[in-house]
Amino acid sequence: MTTTLSRRLLLTSLAVTPLALAACSSDSGDEFTADPEALQIYSSQHQNLTEAWAAAFTAKTGIKTQVRAGQDSSMGHQIVQEGERSPADVFLTENSPAMTLVQRAGLLAPVEAATLAQVPEQMVPSTKDWMAIAARSTVLVWNTSTITEAELPSSMMDLADAAWKDRWGCAPGGADFQAIVAGMLADRGEEQTAAWLKALEAGATVYQNNVATMKAVNAGEVPVGIMYHYYWYRDQAGTKEGSANTRLHYFGKKDPGAFVSLSAGGVLKSSDRPDQAQQFLAFVTSPEGQQELVTSKSMEYAVGNGVASDPALPPLDSLDAPPVDPFTLNSEQVTRLMTDAGIL
Repeated sequence: MTTTLSRRLLLTSLAVTPLALAACSSDSGDEFTADPEALQIYSSQHQNLTEAWAAAFTAKTGIKTQVRAGQDSSMGHQIVQEGERSPADVFLTENSPAMTLVQRAGLLAPVEAATLAQVPEQMVPSTKDWMAIAARSTVLVWNTSTITEAELPSSMMDLADAAWKDRWGCAPGGADFQAIVAGMLADRGEEQTAAWLKALEAGATVYQNNVATMKAVNAGEVPVGIMYHYYWYRDQAGTKEGSANTRLHYFGKKDPGAFVSLSAGGVLKSSDRPDQAQQFLAFVTSPEGQQELVTSKSMEYAVGNGVASDPALPPLDSLDAPPVDPFTLNSEQVTRLMTDAGIL
């Protein structure tokens, strides 16, 4: 890996671990103090969406809420470290591996059956300790001026080929990309995943996050990049400043590049307000709560029964994602493989 790439990865790793380094601080840098009168929501979901859910829930029920924001991996590890002493009542994630980490530590309470019934059966793990609250799809963003559609890789695995060296970008330091790798690991196994990561280390251009990846492709720095879909749709709905020269390619055909990640919601077993925590999760996954997701313009997929996602998005059931069980994704094994490959 070049010195430039190594420096970019260092910046990325620093950017995604502030909670682990300063567990008692808020995103603003101020000391975090839990309000004893408020339902404590630990959230690594996008802050605007979490706050929309929290505000709508309070308006509906009168229950006071307090949101503590962080990143998937660091917040999941923090809850595990806090254990039964955690102030958290509810945990919301961007990707499921952070939730499965907390689940394996035995810290989640079973979700009420009526709440589970608000989403399709495949959005609920067999343990019934948590559930999906939103979904996002892996995509290939490509620059229409520097590459043709016919030249695009037929599989995300093809990016490991020598022909793609120095011609693609990604943000491996982030929880989003690591969830994609977890999906690849579950679908293709350790040997293929490790080889793909070695090729990434040797031949991909590393960026700080999904937005930076998309902007780099838009600027022609690299012809293609791996990211999640909703960043592109948000930009397209706005100024198109970071995506005007690009389009999205959906791999489909159950390819690892068609991986769909589930955002997760769970209630902590140690919650001082278990009834209110269950009410909040029930609200988030209700038709009303899922409509909040749609109207927030997060451009993530709604997962609640009977709730349509933003019409700009291709239907979730049309993506032909690989048959990966999102409830067993192993973030610890992914971290080990990425470290072994020299990426982390």
